[in-house]
Amino acid sequence: MNEMEAYIEALFPPDEDLARVLESIRAKGMPEISVPTGYGRLLTLLVQMSGAKELLEIGALGGYSGICLARGLGVGGSLTSLELLQEYADTAKENLEAAGLGSRVSHLVGDAGESLERLTSEGRRYDFFFIDADKGGYVRYLDAAIGLANPGAVIVADNTLLRGRVADLQRSGPSVLAMREFNERVASDRRLTGTLLPAYDGLAVVRVNP
Repeated sequence: MNEMEAYIEALFPPDEDLARVLESIRAKGMPEISVPTGYGRLLTLLVQMSGAKELLEIGALGGYSGICLARGLGVGGSLTSLELLQEYADTAKENLEAAGLGSRVSHLVGDAGESLERLTSEGRRYDFFFIDADKGGYVRYLDAAIGLANPGAVIVADNTLLRGRVADLQRSGPSVLAMREFNERVASDRRLTGTLLPAYDGLAVVRVNP
């Protein structure tokens, strides 16, 4: 975290629900890779401002982003969260329930690609997507989100800079190549209007054109 990011993080008062998530992740030895505070607040704002009612999250981890997303929902809104590991999904569920949001969230456990195919076959549609899972799958997840999107839906994706590796032409690992392709799609796909925010580890914010 750089100086300006630390400054932003320090501006906001402590959040008991989100602190509980981070503590549970640490206690269980899970990866400490939750979305940063500044972007968590942005997720809540984007859901609120877009008026999204049906949200889809790809990558639950301990429920940090799930809480941020669900907080933005209006009456009758719901969040579907995809998670590969049952242990992580259980932890996320516990934390969402402790935050008073458990009734608004459902989890699908297993390979995200398979879960997305299932949701597509069921004819599901969503207003807002948050992608924060295995980086090699981002292009696949983007395509699936476009297929599941209502007109004007918002797609947000974290870690689009991979700690600067995407800009280093000497790097050519699978995750780097996949993220470069994802970023290029955000910039050039005519079905989308979007941008990349360079703070923290990068965030893509995209609208599916009606």
